Amino acid sequence: MSDGTTLIQQDPYLEPHRAILRARHAHLQQLIRQLAPDGNLLGPITLGHEFFGLTRGTHGNKQGTWYREWAPGADYLALIGDFNQWDRGANPATRGPFGDWSLFLPDDSFADRLTHGSRVKVHVANNRGYAMDRIPAYIRRVVQEQDHSFAGIHIDPMQANAYAWQHHDPDPTQVAGGLRIYEAHVGMSSEEGRVATFNEFRENVLPRIVALGYNAVQLMAVQEHPYYGSFGYHVSNLFAVSSRFGTPDDLKALVDAAHGFGLRVIMDIVHSHMVKNTAEGLRGFDGTDHQYFHAGPRGEHSAWDSMCYDYSKYEVLRLLLSNVRFWLEEYRFDGFRFDGVTSMLYRDHGLGTSFSNYDQYFGPNADGDAIAYLTLANTVAHAVKPSAITIAEDVSGMPGLARLGEEGGIGFDYRLAMGVPDNWIKLLKEKRDEDWHLGDLYATLLNRRWNEKHIGYAESHDQAMVGDKTLAMWLMDQELYTGMSALHEKSPVIDRGLALHKMIRLITFSLAGEGYLNFMGNEFGHPEWIDFPRPGNNFSYHYARRQWSLVDAEHLRYKGLNAFDAAMQQLDAEHDLLEDKLIEQLAVHEDTRQLVYRRGPLVFAFNFHPTESYPGLRVPVPDQTDYRLLLSTEAERFDGPGHVDPATTYVWKPEPMYGRSQSVQIYLPARSALVLGPA
Repeated sequence: MSDGTTLIQQDPYLEPHRAILRARHAHLQQLIRQLAPDGNLLGPITLGHEFFGLTRGTHGNKQGTWYREWAPGADYLALIGDFNQWDRGANPATRGPFGDWSLFLPDDSFADRLTHGSRVKVHVANNRGYAMDRIPAYIRRVVQEQDHSFAGIHIDPMQANAYAWQHHDPDPTQVAGGLRIYEAHVGMSSEEGRVATFNEFRENVLPRIVALGYNAVQLMAVQEHPYYGSFGYHVSNLFAVSSRFGTPDDLKALVDAAHGFGLRVIMDIVHSHMVKNTAEGLRGFDGTDHQYFHAGPRGEHSAWDSMCYDYSKYEVLRLLLSNVRFWLEEYRFDGFRFDGVTSMLYRDHGLGTSFSNYDQYFGPNADGDAIAYLTLANTVAHAVKPSAITIAEDVSGMPGLARLGEEGGIGFDYRLAMGVPDNWIKLLKEKRDEDWHLGDLYATLLNRRWNEKHIGYAESHDQAMVGDKTLAMWLMDQELYTGMSALHEKSPVIDRGLALHKMIRLITFSLAGEGYLNFMGNEFGHPEWIDFPRPGNNFSYHYARRQWSLVDAEHLRYKGLNAFDAAMQQLDAEHDLLEDKLIEQLAVHEDTRQLVYRRGPLVFAFNFHPTESYPGLRVPVPDQTDYRLLLSTEAERFDGPGHVDPATTYVWKPEPMYGRSQSVQIYLPARSALVLGPA
């Protein structure tokens, strides 16, 4: 039986930390015994949403609705709403032995009052002067009123029509290639300056994702959040779908339609922190500062202006683990991208830490309770849905993050390769592409923890936010607004930008991970950053949208980038590129700006020279076979000059090069890349 030190076999540098790995594992096993004495994590510890909040049940011989809430610091709780004219004395709850409160509303007394759609809150008070109307912790729907306040909405399963699912979940064994994720924000997916809906996304954007060839869509800002400009990261109600985008059934219809297309749907889940707001969130719910969050300064995230959960508490674990289960079962999501994992792993949230040595991962700064929670969350997700995908957003490089818990890992399936986009921005900011060191670039793209799967990406929503720039903006800047028409004389700035945009994405796609991610619109070089309505922009929605008409216009060059992105996805779908572990450099020439490597049986040849083309370039190939052209960044259909004949067969010859016994001769134009496959 594992003691949590199996990771050391994969990484001998972990040997000095064997005792800590063993202690982490022992703590996890002890915690599981406490949470689930029978060893079944799919029992009460993950069914909080079926006990707390408003649920159907019986009391005595009567049918009705139970309301339950955990509030150990409170001295009085009462359910209020339009069903009792918001009377704080009409329906008080009874306190249980563990600080859990409950009350029962029988159908025969409240059938015409507490109904499906009723607005509800809970009045919470204590003997120390605290009294406030709050939104129940496990509420499943929250809406904003005309006065901008928020209220809970009662969803009664006896009165609501259950959503009729039309499609089965996609079978991962039938999904072609590796994990190719289209990251999207429903609200900003409209061309118009407003908040788009789940239904509009389902009708207008899903078909685009399918046409591009992605096999997963990652939805951001799903959980209810009071401030739209937070990008969904300041969550207030863990179990409620953001009402800005539509109803719970609208979200189910979106997931259902995605499944019909064969797309897996990943949810961006926020368990790393919660909004500070008391009116909408859980801060000070029972009148104390230590109910769900750490007391004192540790309970507040200084950089994010939000609250930090106390992962050592039973009811916090029940809340969060039940939330994991809820979204998988109720909405049939296919997995999660866990936000802010670095912040959870370390007591200082990783702020200002270099993570330059292993001691920083295993020292006193590591938060053992948070590490245990994340391991449990992954265990629960895969127990509920064995095919579930879990992805960690971690910049620190914590060893074992994407390895199994029994090995001493934390259990994620993938981790984001967050250093890759940072490196691209650094290169574009500080160096001309003529000066990029190709050997360093190749090494950086491969610099990831061995035997842990990564999601590679050149840019995500982070790089598209106001204050930063997308790759397209770094490369072409203002010319995106004036030089993208194919009807006018071609701009050298745009020609360079389009060429490098394709090359950057292709080299990242083929080297940086076992999966790939792209943010909505970046595939075609969307010309504007993302800026949600806020006081600083006079609450404008102008930059919180996507201009699909740009890529749909035949005379604009955005369509070439879009077509290239689709071809890149197809390359993986046909050749299972992303999951092939065989990556090997074949040749690198810093002086003439060429880089050649293989991934699996495919050969990638890059020419980063700004002006020099090589018509008779001989390059080594891994196998004694003829090769054919699979993809060329400079093809006409990708808005390139089309100098390379797509029908060319590259005949191998027994001419040794760089340790290979065979080679082929190719034409490699300036600022272009070719992908060759065995003919």
